[in-house]
Formats: sequence, C-alpha cells, structure tokens
Amino acid sequence: MKIAVTRETRDAEARVAMVPELVGKLTGLGYDVAVEPGAGAHALISDEEYVAAGATVADNALRGAALVLSVQPLPLEVVRGLPAGTTTISFLPSHQELELVAALRDNGVTSFAVELVPRISRAQSMDALSSQALVSGYRCAVVAAGMLRRFFPLNMTAAGTVQPATVVVLGAGVAGLQAIATAKRLGAVVHAYDVRAAAAEEIASMGAKPIDLKLETLEGAGGYAREMTEDRAARQRELLTPYIAAADALITTAAVPGRTAPMLVTREMVEQMSPGSVVVDLAAETGGNVEGSVPGEVVRIGNASVWGGRNVPSQMPGPASRLYAQNLVNLVTLMTAEPDGDEGGDGGPTGLLAPDFEDEIVIGSCVTHAGEVRHAPTREAMEGTQA
Repeated sequence: MKIAVTRETRDAEARVAMVPELVGKLTGLGYDVAVEPGAGAHALISDEEYVAAGATVADNALRGAALVLSVQPLPLEVVRGLPAGTTTISFLPSHQELELVAALRDNGVTSFAVELVPRISRAQSMDALSSQALVSGYRCAVVAAGMLRRFFPLNMTAAGTVQPATVVVLGAGVAGLQAIATAKRLGAVVHAYDVRAAAAEEIASMGAKPIDLKLETLEGAGGYAREMTEDRAARQRELLTPYIAAADALITTAAVPGRTAPMLVTREMVEQMSPGSVVVDLAAETGGNVEGSVPGEVVRIGNASVWGGRNVPSQMPGPASRLYAQNLVNLVTLMTAEPDGDEGGDGGPTGLLAPDFEDEIVIGSCVTHAGEVRHAPTREAMEGTQA
C-alpha cells in the first residue's frame, strides 16, 4: 500500500507531515512512501533528502494512495477527488470544517483527526496536541524574551546589579510548563497559575512559584480544566490583577481543543502593566486569553505590547515537523495489520492499513468512516446546521 505526504497549502503553514529520517519507519512496515515536490521546503527539507531516505517524490503522489498524511486538513477539492476507501490523517478541527467533513463522508473517505487522540497512557506517543504544544510553549518564552527590552536573568557586574525580569504564566498544560521551563532557563523569576489542583506541584517542579488565589480548583476530563462560571472568572481576574501589574512579561497558554479559549485577562488588567512590558497570548487564534489580542499581530494596549499567536508551532517548522511525524508513525504503526498467524508481528511487515475500530485510540480519533460521521459531537453539529 502507498502512503502519500502532501505539500501544505494553507496560509502560514510551514510544517510537513513526514520527515526523511522517519520515512524508513514506514517503509519498514511495508509501505511505499510518495511525497509531493516541495513538501518539506518551508521546514528546510529538500526533495533529495526524501529520495535518499527511500521515498518517491512526484507531482502525482496522491494517485493510488491508500493513506494521505498532512498537517492541516486536505483542501476540499482534493478530498472530492479521493476515491472511496482512502484514509487521511491530519489535524481536523471538525466543528470549523463541516463542509469538508461532509465531503469526506460522501466520498467514503476514512478520516482521523490527531487532536482527537484520547489522552491515555497508551496514546502518549501519538498525542500531536502535546508535541506541538511543547514547541509552542518554548516559542512563547523566546518571543517574550525577544520583545522585552531588558535582561531576563539577574546580572551582577562592576557597574551594578541588573535585577531579573518577572514573568507570569497563565495555564500550566504542556505549553505552559514548557514556557515556564524556558523562561527559567533564561533566568527570569517566574510565577504561574492554573485552575487545576495538580498544577501547583507541576509548576513548582519547573522552578516557578505557584500563584495561589484560594479559589476552588476546576479539574476536567482528559487532563483539561473544566469551564468556570462567570462569577468565578471575574473573581479570578480580580485576584490575578496585582500579579499581572507587577510582571514584566505575561504569557497566557490556556486553551481547550474544540472550545473558545477562556478570557483570563481584560484590557484594564493589561493597562496596569509598566511601560515596556510584554504580553504573549498563545490562545489568540481560538478567541484569546487576553482581551484585544489579535492572531499574528502585535498590538498596543496601554503601555504593553501584546503579541497574538498564530499557528505558533509552524514558526519552528523543523522540530515541530519531526515531532508531528513521529506521532503519525506511531499512529500508522497501530493501524497496520499484523502478519497472519503472528500476533507478535515477528513474521515481517504487511504494508496493509487495517484500523481496528474496537481500539479506543482508533475509534476516538475517527471522524468519518464507511460513509458515516463517526465522531458524535461533529455529527450533532452537522445535524444542527441542517435543522
């Protein structure tokens, strides 16, 4: 069977779904790998590197492919040209792509959304949300350090002592913890807050000081925080205000897949920050944690420069692509049939994609299959639009 790797066409997308060093993992499973020309160009990967790794580079890479790998969802016109029985794996924000999901369903295409991979121990190596959040968290801290016109670390010199910058991080998921760790490595004094009870220990383990607002914690499913009432949100903003006012840099990372990001910081709160301060809002694309942030732009609010994140992992396409490609290899390996009569898989590669729809990872990440929308929330959203 043939696996095709597409060239990304969506604006501001520089990643690629497979890297040369992992092509051998797929061919080792028995697959042929075809890559569209220039697929890795924005990640500084040449076509020649794919060929040297054992892949074919061709304009018609998708022709005859049983499985298509991409970062962003395939374009609608490409989906409409796929034969029934083709499988796709990509990010697929189905609630925002209902027309595309309908085309996948109607064409008999099986589609898997990597952001729907369940957050269970067995699926950690396939968790693309976490791998890309790792990149985003690092990038946020570096952006904050680059924009702030002062040192992050303490400096003691013959000319005097330069005090370290104070950084506040809101949200202590994968991205937030990586932002904390990076800011600490750069020498800043870091304070951080998350609504989950377990977060304080995780924050402290990174060398930061947990902010305790003495409010109830909000543990949710899958390791995410559950939504808070407006009264609690208002009280939280009130209690966070002095911490934000004292910060040289504020980094916000709170987001839940498929939902609008919680608004944690108002314009009035930002306006209390000192001249030259910096705000980095990783969640700007999904509604923003900071009121007034704009995806892909730097705006001025009071004395602060507010950077709105837009496809942040793509700003570091090399490492982001490598991590994402490993997630896909692990997912494809799970879906590859084992040799007949050899449950241990020692009888050699099969090169046959055969997802087990009784496996919780497979069924959890499936959006469409056999002419049906299998992801219940997406199906309900589509039925709601038709009503």
